[in-house]
Amino acid sequence: MITRSNSDTLSCDRRRILACADVVIIGGGVVGCAVARRLTLEGATVLLLEKAPDILDGASKGNSAILHTGFDAPPGTLEWKCVQEGHREYLEIHESLGLPLLKTGAMVVAWNEEEEKRLAAVFEKGGKNGVDDLRLIGQNEIHQLEPNLDPSARAAIYVPREYVIDPWSAPLAYLLQAVENGGKVLCDAEVTGGSFDGHHWRLETSRGLVKSRYVVNCAGLYGDIVDQRLLGESDFTIMPRKGQFVVFDKAAAKLINSIILPVPSARTKGIVLFPTIFGNMMVGPTAEDQKSRDDASVDTQTLSMLAEKGKTMLPGLADIPVTATYAGIRPATEESPYRIRNDHERNWITLGGIRSTGLTAALGLARHVHSLLQEHEVEFIPLKKPLIPKVPNLAEHLPRDYRTPGFGEIVCHCEMVTSREINAALNGKLPAHSLSGLKRRTRVTMGRCQGFYCSARLAEITRGKFRDSLGVGEDDV
Repeated sequence: MITRSNSDTLSCDRRRILACADVVIIGGGVVGCAVARRLTLEGATVLLLEKAPDILDGASKGNSAILHTGFDAPPGTLEWKCVQEGHREYLEIHESLGLPLLKTGAMVVAWNEEEEKRLAAVFEKGGKNGVDDLRLIGQNEIHQLEPNLDPSARAAIYVPREYVIDPWSAPLAYLLQAVENGGKVLCDAEVTGGSFDGHHWRLETSRGLVKSRYVVNCAGLYGDIVDQRLLGESDFTIMPRKGQFVVFDKAAAKLINSIILPVPSARTKGIVLFPTIFGNMMVGPTAEDQKSRDDASVDTQTLSMLAEKGKTMLPGLADIPVTATYAGIRPATEESPYRIRNDHERNWITLGGIRSTGLTAALGLARHVHSLLQEHEVEFIPLKKPLIPKVPNLAEHLPRDYRTPGFGEIVCHCEMVTSREINAALNGKLPAHSLSGLKRRTRVTMGRCQGFYCSARLAEITRGKFRDSLGVGEDDV
């Protein structure tokens, strides 16, 4: 049995090896960040590798930010278990990490007779999944709760514990807690090859060699490629699924309180109408299978369809302008269940096919990884008093930085982003190393004008900051 106390026997010749760790995590999406946090808290030395200049640059940057209960997950599956564990743990830790929570509740709405007939099966599944506070409601109660919803809504299942969260601050907080407690991060570090000698992995990256006892593949849209590259095989194939979104202006926030869900199909959860933590209203996503793993383009026809769909459900949106549009890509596979590989002989774990529930399930998946490592007869010594950092609040319903004296200047007036927030994001323990990373940490340029007015000032503040996008330097790894 390997214990944390003797992990120093993992030798690391810094003349040839860039970094050593008990566990290397490949991929800086929400799942990788959650795994880094959990294993660090359990006492492992952890190194997270991300091929992009900053974290959250793949599938995790484009999601609907809903904290799911798992009421409609396949009963008894790992996905169901991890979603419920993730929901529970987020509620336990979000205040200590400074993470916002918007208690919206959700409605699964039937808009026609056929959908109304299918509600009973959805309700029954929710009961089997242990979500025992669901309620079937009729037209009168629907419109008492949501008076601005179109009157054609026939019936619904009310899900009181489906909430809205910040999709980017959550994984940032998970990884920041790992870093504050000794974890390391290396960006611009694509894993290009490697070998396992029966005890340790030597991974070749675009930054240099790293060494570890164990590897956890959380590479998302490239998870199958990483398995092929390192193991010579993969038992799943990523089949990218694009989801386009339309973002309505903050004036839409007063129109609705709940997440409006469709009656789901076997293939997709469908198009959702929902408020965001940032005060906007969104419609999406679509479910478009494609070959490209990085083509997140949008098209006018689809966006028009989404906007009209939103206006049909919520007629008041007809008078609200669209602020932004974007697309996310989900790492779907040829089968719907999560694709988990636990290779005892090669000290390797893969978390593949983590689709639309990944934001909620990440904390549960992280616990699952720890349990799999225990099957490898690994026993780390958990940290007794881990540091608990807080991330800045970006939620519209909670106090923002500009309300506290000494913020400097308002750089982005659409989102009320201060120079103090920008400088903190550029110079913190887990600094932004790209403009995209800075946007996700502060929301700068993401408002009504999409950066038209603030880009020049932002360029002055960030001058030279993104020139070296390599993230954590070699001396710090």
